[in-house]
Amino acid sequence: MAAFLDTDVFVVGGGPAGLAVAIAARQHGLRAAVADCASPPIDKTCGEGLMPDSLDVVQRLGVNLQATDRSFFRGIKFVGPKSAVAASFPHGCGLGIRRTDLHQIFAEHAQAQEVELLWRARVSFPDSSTIAVNGARVRSRWLIGADGQNSRVREWAGLSPGQTRAVRFSMRRHYRVRRWSEYVEIYWGNEGQAYVTPVGLDMICVAIISRQRWPSFGSALAGFPQLRERLAGAAPASDIRGALSISRRLRRVCRNNVALVGEASGSVDAITGEGLALGFRQALALAPALVAGDLAAYATAHRSISHLPEFMSRTMLLLDASPSIRRRTLLALSKQPELFERLLAVHVGELQLKHFGARGLLDLGWRLLAA
Repeated sequence: MAAFLDTDVFVVGGGPAGLAVAIAARQHGLRAAVADCASPPIDKTCGEGLMPDSLDVVQRLGVNLQATDRSFFRGIKFVGPKSAVAASFPHGCGLGIRRTDLHQIFAEHAQAQEVELLWRARVSFPDSSTIAVNGARVRSRWLIGADGQNSRVREWAGLSPGQTRAVRFSMRRHYRVRRWSEYVEIYWGNEGQAYVTPVGLDMICVAIISRQRWPSFGSALAGFPQLRERLAGAAPASDIRGALSISRRLRRVCRNNVALVGEASGSVDAITGEGLALGFRQALALAPALVAGDLAAYATAHRSISHLPEFMSRTMLLLDASPSIRRRTLLALSKQPELFERLLAVHVGELQLKHFGARGLLDLGWRLLAA
């Protein structure tokens, strides 16, 4: 089998996380190639919102999102049946952007950085030591799996799929309607959450995440009567897309010359809105480890990067599972919104969890008891 490609870093999976790895590798002087069976722009079910800290990471990758049809948001708003609370980000704004637009921009930037992009490519593993693309062999110092939840690279490298902690169902649809809020709104219902993100001047993304599989988007939306009323008469602007939202942690994310990034390396529930940011941060941590030939450093960084999102995921899923705790928490935060502001600051990395303070926890605990 003749060599088809000779590179330093070969990435399987051409989504934003895989492209971010290749871009970061090029920033460190490494040759990089990306292979994916699809072609740009690649769509995926997600809430389509990037937090300010996520935008900082995108900027570090040198990717410019300024030229997109976009919509900024100033913070997050929780909406319950009987109470609501909003908080602004400590610094900067978030950005709503269509997933297809985001992917196209990343792909174009990767191409400009001389990443070799292999679209509509079939990656195979003929034996325990061979990687092939469309039947021709690949020679690469590093193999990176960015091929999602059911990673074939992870399986080929003998890395455990890890422990699945929660599985939920998500659906997404766009509506052509003028935004009514400066925030990303999260509506809390008995079966899940509905995220409303502005992604243009006259378009919003509605993503619903639930513990049950709904037969239709309309039946899922019925669990959020306030939102359904808001959308009355609004014209759908996209088809409905669905996906699984999985919380999973792996024991190992690298072995020999193989490393995993993005959902291939574990994931948190979509409730955190941190999926893309995790992949971008992992890419920035992986590139210098590849240059140094030290994947152990990447494994350590990966654990550190995942710690806070995993904590926030567990906390928010507790609210999802317990109607009583959810009602008390939303009511408590609505009466003391500065606590919500501090929690949001923790979520976007502006405030360390340990600095949230005993007083903040006591205040929230007292409000929960009194609610």
